[in-house]
Formats: sequence, C-alpha cells, structure tokens
Amino acid sequence: MIAVTGAGRGIGRAVAARLAAAGAAVAIGDLDAELAVETAGAIGAHAGGRLLGLSLDVTDTHSFEDFLRTVETRLGPIDVLINNAGIMWVGRFEEEPEEAALRQFDVNVHGVLRGMKLVIPGMRKRGRGHVVNIASAASKVAPAGEATYAATKHAVHGYSTAVRAELRGTGVHVSLVMPGVVDTELAVGTATGPTRRLTTDQVADAVLDVVLRPRFEVFVPRQVAALTRLAALLPGRARDALHHLLVPDQLAALSALSDRSVRAAYEQRTRTARHPEG
Repeated sequence: MIAVTGAGRGIGRAVAARLAAAGAAVAIGDLDAELAVETAGAIGAHAGGRLLGLSLDVTDTHSFEDFLRTVETRLGPIDVLINNAGIMWVGRFEEEPEEAALRQFDVNVHGVLRGMKLVIPGMRKRGRGHVVNIASAASKVAPAGEATYAATKHAVHGYSTAVRAELRGTGVHVSLVMPGVVDTELAVGTATGPTRRLTTDQVADAVLDVVLRPRFEVFVPRQVAALTRLAALLPGRARDALHHLLVPDQLAALSALSDRSVRAAYEQRTRTARHPEG
C-alpha cells in the first residue's frame, strides 16, 4: 500500500497514476480534499485498482496523523510513503516575503520530516518499509532566484541521509528522487538551462523504478548525477564556471517573462494554501 502527499495534481498525480497502473493500492493526499477525491476517481477509472483520496495538510501533525490512520484502516499498513508536496517562490532573496520563506520550510522541510516521523516507527516494527522523498536537483545545486527553495531541498537531502544511517539494518529504506525542472505549475516561468524540461511522467517512471529497486539517490535525468560528482571534484573557479554554464539563472528567466501574472498567480495560491504541490 502506497501513500502519496500533494498528489492532487502535478508530479504527485502522475506518480499515483503510475503506481496504480502497476497494481498498487494508492492513497492520494492533498490539501484540497475535493481534488484528492476527484483525482482518485479519475485514476481509478483509467487504471483500476484500489485508490483513496483524502484531505491532507502536511504542515499540520493532526491532519497527517488522521490521513495515515484512515489510510491504514481502509487500505492496510503503509508499505511506501512518498513525500511529494512542495512549493517554490522565485525572485531575489532580499525581495522574498518572510511568509513565503516560512511557508516553503513548513511544506518542503517540516512536511517531509513530519511524514517520516509518523510513518517510519510502524515500518521499523514490521521490519520493512520505504520512504521516498521527492526532492530536486536543487538538493545539490542552488540556482539564482531559488535561494529558499534550494535551502529546503538541501535540508531534505541532509535529513534523509542522517535518517537512512539510523535505519541501516532495519529493513526500512529511504530514497531521494531529484528531478531537474519539471513541467508543472510550480516551475511555470522558470528556465531549464541546457537540459529539456521534464514531464511528470518521467518523474513518475523514476519513482516506480526506485519503489521496485530501492536505492538512495535517483537523479532525473541520470546525467545530473555525473555533473554533480564532477563539480564536487573541481577547484573553485572551475566549479563556478560549470555552475554558470549548466545551472539555470531563474532571476534572468523571471526578468525575461513577458507576462508574470501566471507566476504571480501560482505564488499567491501557495500563500493562501489551497494546493501545495511538487
């Protein structure tokens, strides 16, 4: 049984659909309860299988507890938790509203930590389980214009690394899926650098693969792994040059937008907390 957070749309929805098509029972959690139910129904009609859509606010412990309790009551013990919910603000660091920075840490970091703390003890007792955290290539690099977002993803990487060390030998796995820029509302108006914009299906394929073959770090596309390893070996100036060449400058992308209203609409929506997504 697999639970996915922030799965009403975007990456989460694609992941839920791919897992359901592979035969898994899937619980879809989303801040918008109606959207969660609607998504579960749509995926179930296409893929079949057991799907459940429920309200979930990853920033609230009681909401997360209720979600997990209901899932386990109706679908059975959670074998895999996929922490997908996430939001992003783009702009100059000194212009970022404090509420936007705090909200990103609440959703992107504490939402992940909360899910791990709530679900892993039961997995450890059963001697098996898997947590998959949807992070980002920003876990390893830090694009201009994404200072807080990159910080949240670096935090998820560090936390996951430490928890994985604590769980060694327990039968519980921790994985990080780190995609580049994905074609979702979260990334609207942003640049991809020299790589192509990913589809949500490409990320969903990677998630299904890591669920079937657990391992710690999964980059999408795979070439990003080699680039991050190369950068770590280079001296400072060469590393900076590689970063400038390969990592998109989101400030430049933002200034080049002819219509910023779509980006602004997304960020306003995340502030009003209707649809966090990854």
